[in-house]
Amino acid sequence: MLTIGLTGGIGSGKSTVAHMLSELGALVWDADVIGHSVYEPGMPAYDDLVAAFGKAIVGADDKIDRKALGRIVFADAADLKRLNAIVHPRIFERMAAMVSEARGAGERRPIVIEAAILIEAGWQKLFDEIWLVVTSHERVIERVERYRKMTREQIEARIRAQLSEAERQKWARLVIRNDGTLDDLRSRTAAVFEQALARSAEARG
Repeated sequence: MLTIGLTGGIGSGKSTVAHMLSELGALVWDADVIGHSVYEPGMPAYDDLVAAFGKAIVGADDKIDRKALGRIVFADAADLKRLNAIVHPRIFERMAAMVSEARGAGERRPIVIEAAILIEAGWQKLFDEIWLVVTSHERVIERVERYRKMTREQIEARIRAQLSEAERQKWARLVIRNDGTLDDLRSRTAAVFEQALARSAEARG
C-alpha cells in the first residue's frame, strides 16, 4: 500500500504523469487542491492567515482572497516565508489525515499526491517513495511558453526561484524522464508503476 509523492519543476510534465497514473489505477490527489481547502473559513489556517495578514485578505464572501494575499506575500520575501510557515504544516496535516482515512476505509491502491513543492515544504516523511519528473531546460521553456503564455524571461525567473533538479534528485526513489513523445512517457510511467506494485506486494509478503 504505497503512498507516493510525485514532484517536479515547472513544465516537467508531472501533471501529465499524475493523470497517467490515475488511468493505471492509482488514487491520485493534487496538493494544490488540498492546499486551497485549508484556506477555507473554519479550517485551521484561516484564522492564522487573517491574524498574520489582516482583514484586507478577506473577500466579501468571507473567504481568503488569494489574489489579495498574493499581492502581499510576493512583494516581500519575509511575508512569503510567514505564509509558508502557516500553510505548509496545515497542508501536510490534511494530506496525512486523508491518507490515514483512506487506508482506514480499506483503500489498497497506491496513493499518489502530486506536489510541486514537496521537498521545499518538508513533506517527505509522508511518503514511502518520491518520484521525480524531469525534462530538459529547452523543453520546459517550449512547453510553458505554449501552454501558459509566459515569456521566456518570466519562465527563466520561475526556474531560478524553484528548487534545483539536483536537490530534488537527492530525495527521489526514481526519476521519470519526459523528453520524448506522450507515448514514450506513457510507456515509462506504466513500467515504473508496475515495478512499484511489485515492490509493494513483495513488502507485504
